[in-house]
Amino acid sequence: MDDALSELYQEIILGHSRRPKNASALSPYDASAEGFNPLCGDQVTVYVRRSGDRVDAVACVCQGCAICRASGSIMTTLASDKTAAEVAGLAARFIDMLTADRDPEADLDTHGELAALAGVRRFPARVKCAALPWHALESALAEGRTDPGP
Repeated sequence: MDDALSELYQEIILGHSRRPKNASALSPYDASAEGFNPLCGDQVTVYVRRSGDRVDAVACVCQGCAICRASGSIMTTLASDKTAAEVAGLAARFIDMLTADRDPEADLDTHGELAALAGVRRFPARVKCAALPWHALESALAEGRTDPGP
């Protein structure tokens, strides 16, 4: 990855980390799930509001490192207003991008802002930071609360 692109991606990560989108609990919400990374202390709670099979809104309350906060922020913007199947596919593609054994630049043109996190795979301990909000989202969609939140 050239220096200019690397700098741009660093700015995307820092921007989402400093000013995360959808970073407060949804009210009301239909499902929620928590995630914790004991290696670095990242903690996330993901809230989901649905209409049938459609994910209307996603929020991610995150206390943790810049990578985790940025990943959660980007996730909320991409996962809202999609079907649950589309969100599951997006999560699977993102996790694959983080863990695949290929040049990170292969993913840059197909992942939008998520591509800013492609370089994380060079640091295996940080992959968990980036993936934590997405795993919590998957749990919220599959096993989260079924009664309306406050």
